[in-house]
Amino acid sequence: YLPHRPRPKDLAGLQKNLRVGSDGRYRWHWDPALMKFWNTRHVDAQAVERAMEERIAQARAIRVPTLLVRGRMSDVVTEEGAREFLSIVPHAEYVDLEAAGHMVAGDRNDAFTSSVLGFLSSRFPVGDTR
Repeated sequence: YLPHRPRPKDLAGLQKNLRVGSDGRYRWHWDPALMKFWNTRHVDAQAVERAMEERIAQARAIRVPTLLVRGRMSDVVTEEGAREFLSIVPHAEYVDLEAAGHMVAGDRNDAFTSSVLGFLSSRFPVGDTR
């Protein structure tokens, strides 16, 4: 899936991310209905539009410090999608990590952790009692 990453010697770690279906096939652990919802071939396009409008309204209401961390190689969050989010939540900060896909923490854990810790420490310095 990510050709730049070496294949693990032990695949047991996949067990936490996969489920065996009744047909014996392995599938990702998330609910497949989630992906079906966003595919307008399966769902009323108006329902998708209403859901998107609701999510945008919820995002506009965010008032807490916000950091969007994107893996530059993500097949889920595009650069355009990140820019759209930043236009909706203009106080948000943005980190775009190269050599990472959608699972940024798994692909570039040190860079992800450094980004998050830097963001948090700039807002909540050590000793701050807020």
